[in-house]
Amino acid sequence: MANNTHTMRKRVALRRRKLQILQILANSKSVRKSSLISDYLTNICNLKLKLEAIRREYSNLIAVKKRCLLLLKNMREPKVKVQKIGDKFEVKVKCERREDGLVSILEVLENMGLDVLQARVSCDHVFSMEAFVVAQDQALEATDVAQAILRAIEKQVGEDHVT
Repeated sequence: MANNTHTMRKRVALRRRKLQILQILANSKSVRKSSLISDYLTNICNLKLKLEAIRREYSNLIAVKKRCLLLLKNMREPKVKVQKIGDKFEVKVKCERREDGLVSILEVLENMGLDVLQARVSCDHVFSMEAFVVAQDQALEATDVAQAILRAIEKQVGEDHVT
């Protein structure tokens, strides 16, 4: 009989220990087994909802990252727009910031016989220039000016990769 009582006590202690573990896992104050199981299942459902929210947030962050990388790529590609307005050219340049970007563009304009009348330059995150230039040779076309500036920018990019 003593052996049977000892076995019963072990079973009760083991059952209590299992209920305590379930109570900890369920983050519950309940002492009834059915309440503990219900709390445990509720906790699992809440964790699944949190995991799904984290997955959605991760997907959103990946989408934002892709958009930012695309914007950065577009900012790196040089954009040159030249319009002829009367006897002047309006020159707009946007490209990745380089150490001698302005110098190389001004050299191209000078070599083409263009005099800069007015210019506005910004070098914060990207190189940006708006200028009005006048041609000494009136036969010069806007596309020729744009192509020459693009070649100067691309040449400078090539030199950056070599050094």
